[in-house]
Amino acid sequence: MRRTYGPLRYGNARYTRFEERNMITISKDNYEKILAHAEKNLPEEACGLIAGEVTAEGKVIREVYLLTNIDHSNEHFSLNPKEHLAAIKDIRAKGLKPLGNWHSHPESPSRPSQEDKRLAYDSSASYLILSLQDRENPVLNSFHIEGDNAINEGLVIV
Repeated sequence: MRRTYGPLRYGNARYTRFEERNMITISKDNYEKILAHAEKNLPEEACGLIAGEVTAEGKVIREVYLLTNIDHSNEHFSLNPKEHLAAIKDIRAKGLKPLGNWHSHPESPSRPSQEDKRLAYDSSASYLILSLQDRENPVLNSFHIEGDNAINEGLVIV
């Protein structure tokens, strides 16, 4: 199954998609890995890293890392530093590139919160957000964040 998400509009904010060549692709297996981890950690936010490669067509996620949210909160997350370091070492050992991170929003839409934007320090990273607001219809989007601007990267699940 192939799905794309975007453009999106939430309230007064507009999230536009990157051009087709800047899309990000994730396998159905990796999507389901994220979804299962997020559901397991409810009602808290779940989090992790993504790694893969950058091609002419965009970013391809090859590995998803499931990390612990040490804040144990349903409104924000902090990655476990030891798990974070172990994931980075594994990414390097596999010859992959760190592409960004992912986290869940148990009670809000799949869009960056003000805190997500404020803490998005790497403008080259992809920020995947999985909304479980409607548990029967989870929504995963990927964003490029620079300052207060969030651009939907056009996530494709293959």
